Amino acid sequence: MAGLTVLEIGQYMAAPFAAMQLADLGARVIKIEHPGVPEAMRMAGPFLEGEDGERHSSPFVRLNRNKESIRLDLKSEAGRRALLRLAETADVLVENLRPGALRAIGLGPDEVRAVNPGLVYASVSGFGQDGPLAGLPGLDIMAQARGGLMSITGQPDGDPVKVGVPICDLVSGLYTAMAVLAALRHRDADPQRGGQFVDVSLLEAGVSLAVWEAGRYFATGELPRPLGSAHQAQAPYQALRCSDGWATIGAVTDKSWAATCGVLGLPETIRDDPRYAGASGRHQHREELIPVLEAVTEKWTQDELVAALRAESVPCAPINDYAQVFTDDHLSQREFFWDAPHPVLGEVRQLGSPMRLSGTPTRRDGAGPLPGAHTREVLRAAGYPDTEIDAMIRAGEAG
Repeated sequence: MAGLTVLEIGQYMAAPFAAMQLADLGARVIKIEHPGVPEAMRMAGPFLEGEDGERHSSPFVRLNRNKESIRLDLKSEAGRRALLRLAETADVLVENLRPGALRAIGLGPDEVRAVNPGLVYASVSGFGQDGPLAGLPGLDIMAQARGGLMSITGQPDGDPVKVGVPICDLVSGLYTAMAVLAALRHRDADPQRGGQFVDVSLLEAGVSLAVWEAGRYFATGELPRPLGSAHQAQAPYQALRCSDGWATIGAVTDKSWAATCGVLGLPETIRDDPRYAGASGRHQHREELIPVLEAVTEKWTQDELVAALRAESVPCAPINDYAQVFTDDHLSQREFFWDAPHPVLGEVRQLGSPMRLSGTPTRRDGAGPLPGAHTREVLRAAGYPDTEIDAMIRAGEAG
């Protein structure tokens, strides 16, 4: 995406995460922040002490890597004009404010695309740009709740549990980035087509993940319920207790099931039991099967069990905490983690991009920028003289 410019008007995660994907792929991303009110993610701890004596959000500098930051008061006429001027030469605008918020100040898709019909305008919201819920505030947990994810997450008969990461925020960001790429390809194949408006919601992003649940409900009418770590249709495919932790196993083929029985020393009466023939049969009788397996696995250490199963090519993995993940030898050897320079924090450890392209590797430039660090150079490149930029800064319309 080198040579393409993205304007981001983002809060928290969805739009910033989408724009980060585009920045990783080479786009120039200009993050637009308010001069007087910090972007919400900048206020999220934990905080790092910088050489400037200020506190800087640790999550922010990781979520907003490879971006530039300018500050514009979009509610002022000068700020609105500046945004429209930037849009004239931009390729994409990504935002995740409440539906109608930008339209109310004259910066909706119609107004912005009027100055640049080729621009792709992408909006991420809780419930979409129309429909009876459109005007409601929608955070990740609301999308997880209304979209059913919390009804199937956790232990059977347990309290409602959300997915540990903000899955609807993050997936909607990925969908937005993918839709933007599709819209750009459509535009570039025939410039007469122009850009498009992209509407992605957290709710629909979450519901789109219910592949197994939809397959069961639409086929049988059966209501999906929480299964803990177990699979919806196959077994054994879940976490098993060890003497010092947990390990996951996916013995869903006849070959891997036979190998698991061999590793655990289970008698032939278990291996050849007709109730446990095939992954579906084992799933049907999972409540009887899993205690039989755990009676053996809980005598093994986690490392011993994983090593023994791995030696027989049975899919398995330990359940790691993030201290183990962030120091994982495999990820380290693949150079997944990397250090991004920051002007006052020094080197900031980053999560890598899972997109590995052989010819155009993802960018690894800077950590999330200081607020307004690029205001002057961006506005100057857009044709503003320094005197006008200074006047906007003094009036609180830029910074």
